[in-house]
Amino acid sequence: MRNFLYLLLFPIVSFSQAPLDSIASFFKQKEFEKAEVQLTAYLQKHPKNLKAIELLGDAFGHQEKWDDAMANYKQLVDANSKSAEYHYKYGGAMGMKALTVSKLTALGMIGDIESEFLTAAELDTKHVNVRWALVEYYMKLPGILGGSKSTALKYAYQLEQLSKVDGYLAKGYVYEYDDEPELAEKYYKLAINQGGSLWCYDKLTTFYEKQKQPEKALANLEVAKEKHKRNALHYEMGKIAAEYNIELQKGVQCLQTYLKNYSPEDGVPKAWANYRLSQIYALKKNKQAALKYIDLALAESPDMKHFKQEKMRILKL
Repeated sequence: MRNFLYLLLFPIVSFSQAPLDSIASFFKQKEFEKAEVQLTAYLQKHPKNLKAIELLGDAFGHQEKWDDAMANYKQLVDANSKSAEYHYKYGGAMGMKALTVSKLTALGMIGDIESEFLTAAELDTKHVNVRWALVEYYMKLPGILGGSKSTALKYAYQLEQLSKVDGYLAKGYVYEYDDEPELAEKYYKLAINQGGSLWCYDKLTTFYEKQKQPEKALANLEVAKEKHKRNALHYEMGKIAAEYNIELQKGVQCLQTYLKNYSPEDGVPKAWANYRLSQIYALKKNKQAALKYIDLALAESPDMKHFKQEKMRILKL
């Protein structure tokens, strides 16, 4: 349920209560420990504030403190059993916890996880995220324990009624997971045609990479770059060129463009772009250029294992 982590935590609640507004910056800056400290102090004075309890659960979740997150979300469910969001988050935290324990322990959690998700879906017929969670849940759960492709598709269909893009993406996920690549590709493309968001393009790109079709992945990124004009896509194109030894000159151009236009909002540090450039120049048998860029990567991140290994490999060329 790793994909589910994004759905559970990243569209986090809005900060509509004035005393909690100051904590918003901690979430935006991903300073979740600081948010935890502030929220814990706030709840000592306002122990029944549901918004603060929820935010503290989110802060715990971002830190993968699943026991603490579960405890907070359970408080919310006990306080308001009619809230679909509370049941969804409680079930989600349990699902993430189940990934960290033994299979025997996780087996004992399955019923509670499913119950929370189904309750959320029943309470709110328009809750998109819980339907996504149910699609993933029923696909990943072994059939002997209740996993079911047909049930997953049922919730994918419900998603399609709420949002065609989500429905198409969910169906693409189901068919990809069930090793039906032609159908998966069909629905990922339908999602792009319907919505065209970066998320849609990313799902198709990732699919092509898993299918060992880097040429298609690169072509898809090219279209996404022309539409969305995001610098981060230059890095993604350079990465694929480096990893699959294709379109090397295009990869160099994309990575140099990424470095030239870099800002922290692009997400991937400059060191990684320099690392990819060193990989490409190594593939081009240009040892001098490869060493130049790997040294730039190491200057920024001297302890990075991948960078050290790459330099050792280049030195042996």
